[in-house]
Amino acid sequence: MSIAPSPAREDSAPRTLATPPGKRSRRPRRSGAGRQLHGGRITYAVLGVVTFISLFPLVWTAIAASRNNTRLAETPPPFWFGGNLFKNLEIAWTDANMGSALLNTLVVAGTVSVGTVLFSTLAGFAFAKLRFRFKNALLLLVIGTMMVPPQLSVVPLYMMVAKLSWSDQLQAVILPTLVTAFGVFFMRQYLLQALPTEIIEAARVDGANSLRVLWHVVFPAARPAMAVLGMLTFVQSWNDFFWPIIALTQNGSPTVQVALTGLGRGYIPDQSVIMAGALLGTLPLLIAFVVFGKQIVGGIMQGAVKG
Repeated sequence: MSIAPSPAREDSAPRTLATPPGKRSRRPRRSGAGRQLHGGRITYAVLGVVTFISLFPLVWTAIAASRNNTRLAETPPPFWFGGNLFKNLEIAWTDANMGSALLNTLVVAGTVSVGTVLFSTLAGFAFAKLRFRFKNALLLLVIGTMMVPPQLSVVPLYMMVAKLSWSDQLQAVILPTLVTAFGVFFMRQYLLQALPTEIIEAARVDGANSLRVLWHVVFPAARPAMAVLGMLTFVQSWNDFFWPIIALTQNGSPTVQVALTGLGRGYIPDQSVIMAGALLGTLPLLIAFVVFGKQIVGGIMQGAVKG
């Protein structure tokens, strides 16, 4: 006895939606990371205004450095470049001994940046992943030091520097800033999320000691945050004025900010020479950002998408 196959039901047949004439079928839109965002006119207008406001002080410094003191005192002030730029730069370079000051500032800023990044990463890793007694209390103590105004520590710090005979020497500016509470807290917060504890435990199981864990696990994971912290520390140390003007003198081993205080002295300060010196002190930072800007932004973006 054979059973004949039943005819296919009309409902089971695949249905096709006919596209009305004159209309194109819409493709599904991409969403998420695959979609490329485009800025509108308002976005570009806002970015243009922000860029102009950010660059105006630098451009005005260059304009003032290219004029003379008499023209700067007139009303309205000049808004275009003059012909005294190289002359004023030469005067500022000679009067402030800018070559030695730039070298001293490079040594101070570079050493402080390396020390801050290294020690802050070690301390941040300890607070983030290690277990020890009074960890939370010590972390609160470190964060609490950020609330103390730096002016309160000037007198005891200067007494300590004088007792060690470090007055007017670069170590008086370097050692007090080799590690900062902000750097420790910044690295701790980053490593708390970017470095899984399982990776550290796996390295321990494989027989890695503490140094190998730091070198092969912690430092590669913390590289984006280390780059950002190093950039911020370098800029802050380069522009630091409050403590260097107390610990250093213009005739000894001054940094750029200390050397600039000796420019334009007289009954009527020469503002054009002062602006020329400020321009000389700013150019190294601009050159460093132009050379390493891609790596810095890449490190920031890598850290932003790491989680």
